[in-house]
Amino acid sequence: MNPATNVVALLKQQHGEIRNLFDTVESTTGDERREAFRRLVRMLAVHETAEEEVVHPYTRRLTDGGSDVANDRLEEERQAKELLSRLNDVDVEDDAFMPMLLKLRKAVTEHARAEERYEFTRLLRAADDKQLAAMAKAVKAAEATAPTRPHPGVETGARNLAVGPMAAVADRARDAVRKAMGG
Repeated sequence: MNPATNVVALLKQQHGEIRNLFDTVESTTGDERREAFRRLVRMLAVHETAEEEVVHPYTRRLTDGGSDVANDRLEEERQAKELLSRLNDVDVEDDAFMPMLLKLRKAVTEHARAEERYEFTRLLRAADDKQLAAMAKAVKAAEATAPTRPHPGVETGARNLAVGPMAAVADRARDAVRKAMGG
């Protein structure tokens, strides 16, 4: 499966990138850990927003039992966003950081496994190659304009479309200021 033409391959590839970012955060210290954690926060925020706007609605419409599967994934995403939001306020050198990071990693890993097992298998059975390719393009488009920080409580496509653009502008402005300030 080609990530450019299949949404399941694209999202599984991203799950691998997220695991690698967790590894980097865990194995580094200081500024290197801080930068790796920023990349992880951004990747998780963008990835989950795209799934909420594109993948879960398709799952609801295209698959038997899709509403229950999508609702379960949305609840997992809400919980992970809350953890990530709290962790984002803790300095990477603080003693509380690593235990919280490991809790987040466990939640994110379990969520990714559930997506791959329950949601992605349904999508592969229900969608044809053209639909899978269209979803991959839609995910990439959603990621290009997604918020770069977690926003708990904004887990549905409709909420992301209503609140997401304003949150994305604010997040990306903060990112630009941080970058300009050398941090």
